[in-house]
Amino acid sequence: MDRRSFLTASGGATLSLLGVPDAEAITRRVQSAPAGAVRVGQGEVSAILTMVKTLGDSAAEYGGSHVRRLAEAYLTDNAGPWLNGRYTLSTGRDLWAATSQLAHLIGWMYQDEGDKEQGQDNGDDPQALAKHYYAYAYRLAAEADEPELAATALRGMTVQSIGLGPRHRAEAFALAEKCVEHSKGLADSRAVAYYESTFAEAAALDGNHRLATQALAASQSAIERTATEPPGQSWASHFTIGRWAHASGMILAKMGDLTGAREQLHQSLEVHGLDRRRSRASVLGNLGEIHLQQGDLDGALSVWSEFLDCAEGVKSVRVRDAATDMRVRLTRYRSVSGVGALDRRAAALLASQ
Repeated sequence: MDRRSFLTASGGATLSLLGVPDAEAITRRVQSAPAGAVRVGQGEVSAILTMVKTLGDSAAEYGGSHVRRLAEAYLTDNAGPWLNGRYTLSTGRDLWAATSQLAHLIGWMYQDEGDKEQGQDNGDDPQALAKHYYAYAYRLAAEADEPELAATALRGMTVQSIGLGPRHRAEAFALAEKCVEHSKGLADSRAVAYYESTFAEAAALDGNHRLATQALAASQSAIERTATEPPGQSWASHFTIGRWAHASGMILAKMGDLTGAREQLHQSLEVHGLDRRRSRASVLGNLGEIHLQQGDLDGALSVWSEFLDCAEGVKSVRVRDAATDMRVRLTRYRSVSGVGALDRRAAALLASQ
């Protein structure tokens, strides 16, 4: 099974093209598997989940592009043939759910690469490929009757639409709303906080500050119930209170509350201790921007210097965007001591991307 067949199977990338999941797909696959098909058990399911964790940990530290090709190869060479194998109904649901996580991870990796580079054709546009993989992850999760995984795939598409800016606010809002609908009844408070914070961000982008404030409060209430609990194994269960503080800060910034945003970003770094290089770099880039918007140039320079230290070796669209944003904002301060050195460091970082 090659990459293109996965993309064709995924259907559309927007809400209207997700389609209605086929609730009987796994049952039919179990009943119609050819006699010569490879036999699949819980060992193969565990292998996929192990790869998701291993590759996901590396991507979270240094950016999605570092191991994306490995993840794609594992999907097409291992998980793909297993989906076409022989297994029980119970194993099939676990297998499809695990493969959904792998497909989602690849979608996130493509999204983290950023926009299409000069010379790439449309088929190799990272953002288009990200949407296809998210859609495929959604279908697998929905057909495996895993609402949390389905909601997480919808969240991935929501975040991508949010990143595309105000022109995509209607799509972002609709996807976020559907994401929250899928999370109804989930027992994991981290997952609830994860999806509610995404809904708050989409509502803020759409200009609905009342709804954004309500969703953010619901997200806070849910995440505060998990403050002393260790993260679980699912994607949503990795949404810690430190990551919530970062998301909260960015939502508040969208609504014009820079003081509240600055406090939340400081909390995410200093109190809750985000430890991933990519995550810390992303927060520091945002925090420097807020310091500058509040007229604190010295604070911005200090934070951005730490950002450049942390971002070294990380390949991510968030890092590129933060470094580019920083250089543009500092143009008017070129005569200030230390600005030139920061600009040169940022230029070198962008050249390494």
